[in-house]
Amino acid sequence: MEGAVVDYPEIVHLMNTDPVAQTLVAAPVLMRLGYVGLDGHPRSVPVSYVWNGSAFVFASPTTAYKVRAIAAHPQVSFTVDTMAAGPREKAAALLGVPAPAYTPLIMLVRGTASIEVRQGLPEEHVAASRRMIGDDAMVEWERAKRAHTTDMAVVTIVPTHVTLCDFITRFPPPVEINAPAHGAGGNTPSPVG
Repeated sequence: MEGAVVDYPEIVHLMNTDPVAQTLVAAPVLMRLGYVGLDGHPRSVPVSYVWNGSAFVFASPTTAYKVRAIAAHPQVSFTVDTMAAGPREKAAALLGVPAPAYTPLIMLVRGTASIEVRQGLPEEHVAASRRMIGDDAMVEWERAKRAHTTDMAVVTIVPTHVTLCDFITRFPPPVEINAPAHGAGGNTPSPVG
């Protein structure tokens, strides 16, 4: 799909059906969120998240710096990647091809974030944490978290660009595709790879 403009419904379809995307959003892997700080400088932070079928969602304390920065600069990007054997083998099986032990699975996303403050502990935060913590520790984690949480900022990222790399069927885009994203001119990159 290089050079093609892909719209939001196509991105959602990709996220909901692609074996690599589905493997990554189910794996206990953090999103590495990139955003512009209030001082205009880039920042990145690991965040537990969920894919809700149409957007990426995470929750954070309302006083967190990233919440204020994202409110001021809602264009964000992130990566979700792993070299862990379990997710890589699952994706390879779904793709129907063998996966070398040294190949990562990578999802690169750009999108627009919106913020909603909710009372209590958002279910998206519970679901994201369960994937990271595991069922065994969740009862105590959730009890403690609910006791100390009055409200949270729920950040929803609507994807505008997704690139998937499995190093089996898809590789990172060449520099010609990445260059326009960095202001180097050329053709508009494909939002989905």
